[in-house]
Amino acid sequence: MAWVYLFIAGILECLWAIGLKESDGFTKFWPSVISAILIIVSLVLLSIAMRSIPIGTAYAVWTGIGASTIVIVGMVFMNEPASLARIACLCMIVGGVVGLQLVSDGHA
Repeated sequence: MAWVYLFIAGILECLWAIGLKESDGFTKFWPSVISAILIIVSLVLLSIAMRSIPIGTAYAVWTGIGASTIVIVGMVFMNEPASLARIACLCMIVGGVVGLQLVSDGHA
């Protein structure tokens, strides 16, 4: 169940990052409030996941999920460049996240 909490926390990290952009430096009320709520929930879920997942693995996976998801969202919905180099780097992030999960579970 810890990995489910960690995955949800990573997705929420992506969502609060989008909210931060939409808040325009915390000058827009509702995007700011929503971002703050998402930050809190994401961190709570991360801390719950850390009860049974090593801190280094949990934090790396959390940031990896958030970072890779926001890069994809940026490329697909926000007209950010989708160069071969960016996609290759994205694949390395995803590979690292998957590798950390496998090693943490004792499979490798």
